[in-house]
Amino acid sequence: MQSGITSSAGESFDQTVNTIATLQDQLVNMGEGFIRALPNMAIALVILLLTWIVARFAVKIADRMIGKTEMRPSLRNLVDTLVKLAIWLFGFMVALTIMMPGLTPSGLIAGLGIGAVAIGFAFQDIFENFLAGVLIMLREKMRIGDVIECDGITGKVEHITLRETYVRKLSGEVTLVPNSMLFKNPVEILTDESQRRHEVVAGVSYDTDLDQAASVIRKAVENVEAVDTDKGIDVFACEFNSSSVDFKVRWWAGSKPRDAHESRDAVIRSIKRALDDAGIEIPFPYVTHTFKEPVPLSSGAND
Repeated sequence: MQSGITSSAGESFDQTVNTIATLQDQLVNMGEGFIRALPNMAIALVILLLTWIVARFAVKIADRMIGKTEMRPSLRNLVDTLVKLAIWLFGFMVALTIMMPGLTPSGLIAGLGIGAVAIGFAFQDIFENFLAGVLIMLREKMRIGDVIECDGITGKVEHITLRETYVRKLSGEVTLVPNSMLFKNPVEILTDESQRRHEVVAGVSYDTDLDQAASVIRKAVENVEAVDTDKGIDVFACEFNSSSVDFKVRWWAGSKPRDAHESRDAVIRSIKRALDDAGIEIPFPYVTHTFKEPVPLSSGAND
């Protein structure tokens, strides 16, 4: 019985010794492999350093070539990004091939293809914004400095990246808008042209001569310095309102939001002043109460 116990203990000790020996052999092999790979790793690091240097010089050369053209700043950023991306991909592939001699360029490309599909599914939103950013930069419209309106956001475009666009709202805050949002939804560019048409409604009383009122309003708008009279001024009687006949007044002025507020303010002031001078009433809302039965009136003395 004792000999059996001794035999079992000896086998367990032998297994432990064999396991330790195996681990030692593996560690030795890993150390030898690491030492053998040091030259290749050094060469790969040198290649990555050269890639970084080449990428910087390539971007500078691209900037000089683009500087001779009238390319938009957003497209310049796109070209710089694509140049750096192409050089870094090439340098990275060369470095991996040197570090892993058994890895062929075709196998590396195949692995990158499979990995790209997996990464594409995992980061679908990021790549969607990336592609949208590229297409936005290639657009002829919506430049940096334009005032846009999209999905309730109104502001000035300050910067366009490959993932998001920086829109400075009119109240001063910056909104980071995903590029896919600007690509999928309608975008209204308020400053696409230097001028745009503005409008305001002016009402006059029902006993007013409408031809005279229209003439007075037109002259009042023409006297505003910010209004471009060459593009015409429209004064249309548009509605019978509850207490007034309303005119829709339209004119052309600066397209920036500040220009719109200033021209509208000047036009309203000028119309009010001209109607007052002409003795034309701008009525308050009138309310008429009609009762089915006579309403008895009693003096305070009888109460």
